[in-house]
Amino acid sequence: MNALVGSKVAITSSRPQTTRRVIRGIVHRPDAQLIIVDTPGLHKPRTLLGERLDSMARSALSAVDVAGFCVPAAEPVGPGDRFLAHELAALGKTPVVAIVTKTDQASRERVASQLMAVDRLGDWADIVPVSAVTGDQLDVLADVLVSHLPEGGALYPEGELTDEPEQELVAELIREAALEGVRDELPHSIAVVVEEMGRRPGHDGLTDVHAVMYVERPSQKGIVIGTNGARLKDVGSRARRQIEALLGSQVYLDLRVKIAKDWQRDPKQLRRLGFHD
Repeated sequence: MNALVGSKVAITSSRPQTTRRVIRGIVHRPDAQLIIVDTPGLHKPRTLLGERLDSMARSALSAVDVAGFCVPAAEPVGPGDRFLAHELAALGKTPVVAIVTKTDQASRERVASQLMAVDRLGDWADIVPVSAVTGDQLDVLADVLVSHLPEGGALYPEGELTDEPEQELVAELIREAALEGVRDELPHSIAVVVEEMGRRPGHDGLTDVHAVMYVERPSQKGIVIGTNGARLKDVGSRARRQIEALLGSQVYLDLRVKIAKDWQRDPKQLRRLGFHD
């Protein structure tokens, strides 16, 4: 999505279930406006948060004109891919485009073999191999997706790249920085809330951001903060650079860590952290 939009509107991570919101990226073309809806991944939920994310994804799938099924080129097709293919087959009349991603990480032979493996998974409207890193075939993918859209007027003004509020984008950039290099049990336990954000009075070029990173247990808080606060400082530095690029101004980032015990399973805490029913 980021590559098609030409700007970073969604965070990325090697961790599964990184996406926790429905994020829209808008591609403006002379002949069309393509609105890409990035959803949490369909999965078998183990927590109340997982159930909410799964429901979010299914609701979004029921409202789109075409769905994209992404399978990395260099990874063997596995049970998760077969599960998704089965779920997408139930969409009925909605066309599904299979997208073989990360072709820059695989040989031509491997890409060709993956295309055949993906073809066997379902009855796809189209299959397109792409690389977001090199940009290879992205124009083809955009053309294919547009070919499945109904005619109609533009839904967003020219130049708008996402409808995600700035505070949500900033919170996601902080979470992205926090996900780098954490232990396996931590990624799902991290949530970030921007409590206050705005230009500092008398300092036109400086934006103050006050954010809280929530984890579920004291041991996780220790991991996130690191020895003498070193890890938290590193997260703050990396997040601040990304936020400055997003906002186009210098940023003072006040980042704190708090414990919200078992928040992934607690309806009240989920609501407080922005995950509504």
